[in-house]
Parts: sequence; C-alpha cells; structure tokens
Amino acid sequence: MVTPHDFTRRSFIHRTLSAAGAEFAELAGAAVAVGFGRSPEEEEEQARSLALADLSPLPRIGFKGGEVISWLVGQGVQIGAANNVAYRQEDGALAARLADTEALVLCDIHVGSGLVARLDEDWSFETAGLCFPVPRRDASFWFALTGREAAAMLAKLCGVDLRPKRFADGSVAQTSVARMSAIVIRNDLGGTPAFYVLGDSAAADYLWGSLIDAMAEFQGRPVGLPALESLARR
Repeated sequence: MVTPHDFTRRSFIHRTLSAAGAEFAELAGAAVAVGFGRSPEEEEEQARSLALADLSPLPRIGFKGGEVISWLVGQGVQIGAANNVAYRQEDGALAARLADTEALVLCDIHVGSGLVARLDEDWSFETAGLCFPVPRRDASFWFALTGREAAAMLAKLCGVDLRPKRFADGSVAQTSVARMSAIVIRNDLGGTPAFYVLGDSAAADYLWGSLIDAMAEFQGRPVGLPALESLARR
C-alpha cells in the first residue's frame, strides 16, 4: 500500500488525510488521496452534491514580473487581456491571469498536460526577461470544492458572491476564505460546479478543517481524485 512517507513530495495535509481514512496512490511523483473507504459510485455522487478534494501534490507553477504575460504568450500559452480570469488550455491545463504582472498555471486533474513541466524547463534568466518563477507547488496548497451546494457553503466563509450567475466558469477571485488569503478559481467539471481554492501552505491544515466544518451543514465530505476525474468525463 502506498503511503505519503514513500515519497519526498507529499501533501501539506497528509497526516490529516490519513487520520480521515484516506487511501493513497502514486501520481506525479507524490502520494495523492484517491478515496475514503467508499465505492467509486458513492464518491462520485458525493462530489456531485458537496465534496472537498486535496490536489496539493499535483503540478503547478507561478510567475511574477513585468514581462510575465508576454513570456507566457511566447511560450504558446493561451492567455487573454483580462485579469482575474483562468484561461483553459487545449490540453486541459489552466492559466490564471492574476494581474498584469502575475500568473498561475495549473495542470489538469488527470495530469495529462505537460505545460507546467515545460514552462519550468524552458524558463531561464537569459530568455525570460522580467518574468520570474514562483514555486507554487512547494508553497501553496490546492484544494477542489465540488458540487451543487459548493457556492452556498462558500458563502459562509467568503465575502465574494460565488453563485453561478455572479461568478462564471473561469472566474478568479483573490479574496479571503475563513479569514485567510486565498485564490478561488471556478473550474467546472463536466456539468458540476467546482472551485479551486489555493493559499499559503502554512494555512493548509487550518483551511481544510474550516472547509470540512462548514460542509457539515450540507452533508459534505472529502473525496479522492478519481471522483473528480469521473465528473470531468461526464
């Protein structure tokens, strides 16, 4: 059986996940939570209603600087002129434009995209100009909140109106969640509303616990990555 301790890279909340009964599998060189003792069908149904998944071990990278956008475009990244928008790439990755001088790139949940690895490899002081990498995979947690009750639940913790009619698919909010600074990205999976929540790794356990507590009113539970993959295939 795979455990987080089998890998150098592991989730910031791996102990909390283990205590909750998580089962792990290797993905992208790390242990990823893939279930919590329920059948795949039960996990998928939970994800349709309200669920929380930890994506922290998956690849991502950030960039800051005056030439971030031009360098990314030159690398073939599809990114528009509007800030606080996540632009979906052809291979499923997301490029979130946070400002004229900052962007965040997330792999797809299937980890089929090689964009993050390619950008990391292609970046250099000599060729990138005023564009500097930020180690988001090492410094920021990445959670996914899914389901028809997700926006209502987030309303308890976040001042931004995240209801579908106000916060469209692809929208980005740099805000506070449970009084902690966070980035919220709406990235629906199939026809199911889904929100990525990212923030400082030091707050990972606190925010996970806050989200789990807030979900109780709506019978929300944690799920593994395969439940999200099932939603995305619908």
